[in-house]
Amino acid sequence: MSKQAVLELDGKKFELPVIEGTEGELAIDIRELRAKTGYITLDNGYMNTGSCESKITFLDGENGILRYRGYPIEQLAEKSTFMETSYLLTFGELPTKQQLENFKGDISSYSSIPHGVKKILDQFPTTAHPMGVVASATASLSGFNPEFLNMPLPPETRIKAIAQVISQIKIIAAYFYRRTVHKDFIESKPELGWSGDFLNMMFGGDGYKVDPEIAKALDTLLILHADHEQNCSTSAVRLVGSSQANIFAVIVGGIDALWGQLHGGANQAVLEMLELIKKDGGDYKKFLAKAKDKNDPFKLMGFGHRVYKNFDPRATIIKKACDTILAKLGVVDPLLDIARGLEEAALSDDYFKERNLYPNVDFYSGIIYRALGIPTNMFTVMFVLGRIPGWLSQWKEMREDPAQKIARPRQIYTGANARDYVSIDKR
Repeated sequence: MSKQAVLELDGKKFELPVIEGTEGELAIDIRELRAKTGYITLDNGYMNTGSCESKITFLDGENGILRYRGYPIEQLAEKSTFMETSYLLTFGELPTKQQLENFKGDISSYSSIPHGVKKILDQFPTTAHPMGVVASATASLSGFNPEFLNMPLPPETRIKAIAQVISQIKIIAAYFYRRTVHKDFIESKPELGWSGDFLNMMFGGDGYKVDPEIAKALDTLLILHADHEQNCSTSAVRLVGSSQANIFAVIVGGIDALWGQLHGGANQAVLEMLELIKKDGGDYKKFLAKAKDKNDPFKLMGFGHRVYKNFDPRATIIKKACDTILAKLGVVDPLLDIARGLEEAALSDDYFKERNLYPNVDFYSGIIYRALGIPTNMFTVMFVLGRIPGWLSQWKEMREDPAQKIARPRQIYTGANARDYVSIDKR
């Protein structure tokens, strides 16, 4: 017999089903709560609310576990590629060689963006924030792809749409970056691999050659960002997608949600913090003391995590990638020196150790992007590029669920009671 939760209200008892996930996660099914009781639940920030059932990502924050489709993130980061991981997220299984080649071929078939999109990109001032530009240009793709607008899409068309988004947002980002540094755009070369192609579009020319180790490290970073369960931007993707909006509008919803400093903008906030420390003289120990002072408004960015309570499994992996890139490039940068000092001091400080305030993935990703020469205001765009496969797989899973309904959260109204209109001359 399945387990039931018993809720007592106004002297009446109501039984609610208990659902157990494959990893032992327990949930009280309240889908019939309002119909049975007349009550709703209130959960600001949805911290205790499951919005869906999903087979994509398992996250255990208490024990520092992250798995995509059952595969530990540590194994995927070491052995997989970003394209293979993207296939895994999208289709649920690791691909055969032929399946992977077909998937890459689908993505490569969209290795250029419409001329009209380039003209739109050319209208933005070079000082525009890249996140706004990428969001706008992604939305504009809907005007050039009417075959992807009518929902629901047939399965074969859905895969084409997914391939286009994975390929063309990368090109949009690189195109606008080249404009901001007043250099000609470099066309996509899919044969360089996803990360190698992106690096070449960003920094190619003048004898530039993609370093395989750097491309591999970037691939690893993208894998670590590929999905992260029902976070703010993923929830936004599912929320927008529940209305059967087109795929471009859905992804723009994720981009805009990710833009916030508390989400994808965190790695940019890390570099801005390091700049602040540098301008103040570079004494990072002074700022560690400020962070420990409850009366000081200063916050240490890039340490701790809202979900991971002991350690972020991605941070250990990304630190290795960070060390590889810094050693390979031999970058001399006072900000990176401050970051290293801050990391070392915080990891040996009892105050931070007792509170599990360890450097997280945002701390290291900002350092990597800085070392690669990617401007600070593009850091969140890099997060977008990594997260695209996760958003798309979540959208695909939702669209394939016949029980999916349009999202319609409830609220507890706390405003004025009914009152009569008073004409302006009597107010």
